[in-house]
Amino acid sequence: MPAIVTVGRVLFVVLFVFSGASKLFDIASTTQAITEKVVLPAMLTQYTTQLEGVTGMPTAQMLAILAGVLEVAAGLFIALNFGTRFFAWVLVLFVAVATFYFHNFWDMTGADRINNMIHALKNLSVIGGLLVIAGYPRPVAMEDSGRYTDV
Repeated sequence: MPAIVTVGRVLFVVLFVFSGASKLFDIASTTQAITEKVVLPAMLTQYTTQLEGVTGMPTAQMLAILAGVLEVAAGLFIALNFGTRFFAWVLVLFVAVATFYFHNFWDMTGADRINNMIHALKNLSVIGGLLVIAGYPRPVAMEDSGRYTDV
């Protein structure tokens, strides 16, 4: 893999590793934000109640931990080029869901609407970058010239 692509991939995922670590270091704030913004479908209530009983944690706290771990792990795996395409797709879904719940500018007015629209557009660009990572040709063999070829 060309060095510049590797450097770009590593720099790109710094956002996810930092964001995920921040969530994990401040679980209380992350849990509060999830509690305020995320409404799970009623059909999941029986399952979330069971999980809360087993773990002793509210659903929002479990989601906060899951979000932090997912961002850190997926970011590191992409940086290390391990399961890169899979984890890029996982982050595409994560960013899309996070954008829907946390940057719902369509329900806002004034400065909040503009600010959240900018964040939603930023996330759209991040999704674009993740799609580039997911779609980057995978090297499978080396030619005599020393360059990678794709299938």
